Amino acid sequence: MFPACFSVVLTERKQRLEERVSAVAEAVTEATFEQEVLKSDKPVIVDFWAEWCGPCHAVAPVLDRIVEERTGEIKLVKINIDDEMVLAQRFGISSIPTIMLFRDGQPDKTAVGAHPKGSLERLLGLSAE
Repeated sequence: MFPACFSVVLTERKQRLEERVSAVAEAVTEATFEQEVLKSDKPVIVDFWAEWCGPCHAVAPVLDRIVEERTGEIKLVKINIDDEMVLAQRFGISSIPTIMLFRDGQPDKTAVGAHPKGSLERLLGLSAE
């Protein structure tokens, strides 16, 4: 078993990585999913991701921008599939990033993979086009 100091270092490293993944999203767990997503009074973008996923890191600032442009209208949450396997299985996540838009507690639109901002907005039904 590793000494306790390794556990502290790994925990701090994981927190820094998660902070880098998104500036505006909050992490959601199985325990908080219902309240933060299903019972939300506004649409919620759910980003299923993992620390080791390069495209997940690439799409994170795009998602941040989409939400920042719609402040107060839409919410962004992130679900780490390595930590929340039950949620990933519940929604049939087989490839990441998978980005789902929930409206009124139900999955409405889904985009798989990293996309540019305009394409992602169209796929999620957020563009005026």
